[in-house]
Amino acid sequence: MINSLCIIGVGLIGGSLARALRATGYCKEVVGGGRDPQHLQQAVDLGVIDRFDTDLAAAVAGADMVLVAVPLGAMQTVFEKIRDHLEDNAVLTDAGSAKGSVIEAAQRVFGSVPAWFVPGHPIAGTENSGVSASLPDLYHDRRVILTPMENTDVSAVSRVRRMWEAAGAKVTEMDSIHHDAVLAATSHLPHVLAFTLVNSLGRTGDREELFAYAAGGFRDFTRIASSDPVMWRDICLANGDAILLRIDQFIEDLQALRRSVQEEDGERLLDLFESAKQVRDAFIEK
Repeated sequence: MINSLCIIGVGLIGGSLARALRATGYCKEVVGGGRDPQHLQQAVDLGVIDRFDTDLAAAVAGADMVLVAVPLGAMQTVFEKIRDHLEDNAVLTDAGSAKGSVIEAAQRVFGSVPAWFVPGHPIAGTENSGVSASLPDLYHDRRVILTPMENTDVSAVSRVRRMWEAAGAKVTEMDSIHHDAVLAATSHLPHVLAFTLVNSLGRTGDREELFAYAAGGFRDFTRIASSDPVMWRDICLANGDAILLRIDQFIEDLQALRRSVQEEDGERLLDLFESAKQVRDAFIEK
């Protein structure tokens, strides 16, 4: 069990973890840390956390588990504020979507990646943000990827693993570089495409008519464009090289599709659509 869990950034991700652990009784106390006292008070009122402090040094005092669930651009600042105030038995972990930048931030602040720091990433979420959007079952049967370093303490990894498993997640481990390459394809690129499509159509003169007739396909494809813009700006900056590779590959594929349409090559179009359907159907079945 966790005696005192400090969550810095009590939004969808951190709030959902708190709800899940409180529901199972795995955590005796949940403390929130952040900049906005009104937001943190809302978390208390909703029963997500027990108490909060806007002074992060005070928030982590007494905590044996600390989760940092803030945008990637804020990770280093948070690490700097809590560096000298963590308990000797505390394990530090995070929920960032690009692990390379988080590890680099930890290296800059701590001098090297501490053995008690376990980088992690829950592969779950919705297009909504904030503690009011948090769900107690968000992590049920969803994957959480841990990316420990060579020097990461085995017991620290075990403690973080058990925490996520108590929330209902399936925990796996992966090299941080491989993680960022995989997530660039399966998460970061889809979000970039959704934001770009909405932006592209929103700039046209007939956008009101276009959106008036938008149906389920547009809604489903662009749902994730309602995600937190700050978070996704930081992800693009933090994992830019891997995202650029996927964007370039997608541009090549889109150009090939354009040629097929231009040349009225129905056979090539049918092959492309049938192949895509088979791949997605197999993914859904799994």
